[in-house]
Amino acid sequence: MPTYEFMCENCSEPFDVRATIQEKENGLQPPCPKCGYQETRQIISGGLFIRTSGGSSFNPPGCAPNSGPGCCG
Repeated sequence: MPTYEFMCENCSEPFDVRATIQEKENGLQPPCPKCGYQETRQIISGGLFIRTSGGSSFNPPGCAPNSGPGCCG
């Protein structure tokens, strides 16, 4: 079951939620576990790194092949 990261719009508390893909597709909107506020938003973290079948990697446009972390900031 995937884990999704959320943040409370009221107290800015980050928290994780384990939910099925179906629950996510149906509009997952968990309340904040700290303050109970109902308005939360999903945090999208990490970067995009795709390994192709040939063993090479794909960097999004604007990233040099050896730029390192945060190149597309």
